[in-house]
Amino acid sequence: MKNKKILISGIVLVLFYVAAWFFIEQKGVEVEETFWALLPSLIAIVLALITKEVYSSLFLGILTGALFWARFNPVDTLNHVFQDGVISVLSDSWNVGILVFLVILGMMVQLMNKTGGSLAFGRWASTHIKGRVGVQLATILLGVLIFIDDYFNCLTVGSVMRPVTDKQKISREKLSYLIDATAAPVCIIAPISSWAAAVSGFVEGENGMSLFLKAIPYNFYALLTILMMVLIVSMKISYGPMKKFEKQALEEAYWANKTFVGAEDKDLDVNHNGKVIDMIIPIILLIVCCTIGMIYTGGFFDGASFIDAFADSDASVGLVLGSSVALVITIIFYLIRGVISFDDSMKCLPEGFKQMVPAILILTFAWSLKAMTDNLGAAEYVASVVAGSAKGLQAFLPCIIFLIAIGLSFATGTSWGTFGILIPIVVNCFQNTDYNMMIIAISACMAGAVCGDHCSPISDTTIMSSAGAECKHINHVTTQLPYALTVAAVSFVTYIVAGLTKRAWISLIVGIVLMVGVLLVIKFASKQNEKTVEE
Repeated sequence: MKNKKILISGIVLVLFYVAAWFFIEQKGVEVEETFWALLPSLIAIVLALITKEVYSSLFLGILTGALFWARFNPVDTLNHVFQDGVISVLSDSWNVGILVFLVILGMMVQLMNKTGGSLAFGRWASTHIKGRVGVQLATILLGVLIFIDDYFNCLTVGSVMRPVTDKQKISREKLSYLIDATAAPVCIIAPISSWAAAVSGFVEGENGMSLFLKAIPYNFYALLTILMMVLIVSMKISYGPMKKFEKQALEEAYWANKTFVGAEDKDLDVNHNGKVIDMIIPIILLIVCCTIGMIYTGGFFDGASFIDAFADSDASVGLVLGSSVALVITIIFYLIRGVISFDDSMKCLPEGFKQMVPAILILTFAWSLKAMTDNLGAAEYVASVVAGSAKGLQAFLPCIIFLIAIGLSFATGTSWGTFGILIPIVVNCFQNTDYNMMIIAISACMAGAVCGDHCSPISDTTIMSSAGAECKHINHVTTQLPYALTVAAVSFVTYIVAGLTKRAWISLIVGIVLMVGVLLVIKFASKQNEKTVEE
C-alpha cells in the first residue's frame, strides 16, 4: 500500500514538474513574490503526509524551489540546492549554534543514561507519580516550568519524562504531543523567554516588551492548548490517529523496537547504582547555565536589566555557552561521585552526537527549504496579501491575521520568521489609529504563528519534540495535527469575538466554554463509535 502511494505521488510530481516547466520556462510566468513561492514547502508537507517519509519529501521540496528559482536550468538548480541551500544554512552562525546545542544535549542525555540517573529517576517517579493520568499531568507541569526556550524544553522534558511515560505504557506519540504543546505555546506567553525577546525585537516605534505583556491574555491558541492538554489527560480523551497509538502502547508489540532510557546496551553498560541526583543535578545545571548564558549575551553583566538582557539576548549563542558549561560541570560532578570513569564519559560524547543525527538532518533540510522559499519571495507575497486585507473589515482582522499566520508558519516551518513578516505590518496598520486592536492583532499573529509551527512537519520545534520523545517524526506530525486543528478552530471563533468586543476576558470565557464543549462532544462521539463497532 505504501509503495503504491509513493508510486502515485512520484507520477503526480513528475506531471507537476512538466506543467511547471511549461508555464515558467515556455510561458514566462513569474514565480518570485507570487503563490508559486509557497509551492515548494507545500509539496514537501503533502509528500511527507502521504508517503510517511520525511527526508525525501523535504529534499524534493528543496529541489522544487531550486528548479523554480533557476527556471529549470539543471546546473543553476544544482548550485542553488547546495550553495544557496544546504551549505548556506550550515554556514549560518545561528543555525550552527542550535545544532551544537542539540549535540551537547544529546551528550548529556547519554551521560545521564550511562550513570544510571535516568533509570533511578524512572524508579523514583514510578513510586511517587501514580497512574497514566498523573504521569501525563507531571509531563505537562514540567513543560510549563521550562519556559525559557522551546528547543531546551523539547529535549529536556523528553529526556526526563520518557522513562516514566514508557513505564506507564504511554505512547511515544502522546509524549511527543505533550512536549510540543508545552514548548512554543508556553514560551509565547512567558515574558522571560527567548520568544518574548524575539517578538519584542520585531516591534518598532513601540515598547516591545510592554506590547508582549498586554498581548498575553489575547493569545488564545497558547492558553487554550494548555487547557486542552489538561482536559484530554484528566478526561482520558484520545481521538484521531493518536487513539490508535495509545491503544497499541498497551500491548507489548508496540515496544518491541523501542530504545528504553537506562536500558542495557552492548556498547554502553548502565550503572544500576545511580541515584536520582545524577539526573536532577545536570537538569538544574542546564537550566541555570542556559539562563545565565542567555542574559550574558544580552548584556546583563554589562549593566542591562534582567528583562532587557532577555530582550536583547542571542538564544543560539546563549544556549551553546550555557549547555557547554553545564556539560563540563556535569562530567566533573559524575567523576567526583565515582559513578562513571573518565574514559566512559568520553565514550558518551560521540554516542550523544549519533543520537541527534536524525534531528540534525531534518533540521538542515527544513532550513534549506526555508532558504528556497525566501529566495522566491514567499515572505513578500504574504506581506502583500496581509497589507491588502488590512484595508477593510478591521473588526475581523484578528481572525484573518490568525489564519494567514497559520498558513505562513505551516508552509515555512518557522514562527519567528512569521513574526518578522506580520508584526511590523500590524503595527503600521494600527499604531496611530487603534492601540487596543493593534494588541489583539499582534496576539493573533503570535498565536497563528505558533499554531502553524505546531502543525508543520518541517518545523524545527516539531522535529525536536520527536527527537526528545524518540518518536518517529511523521507519526508525531499525523497524531498531533487533529489536536492542534481543534484548538485552532476554537481560537478562530474566539478571535472573531475579540475583534468585535475588544475584551480579553469575554473572549477567553467564550473560548474556554467552546473548548470544553467540543471535547465533550468528541468524547461522546468516540464512545458511540466504539459501541457501534462492538455491535
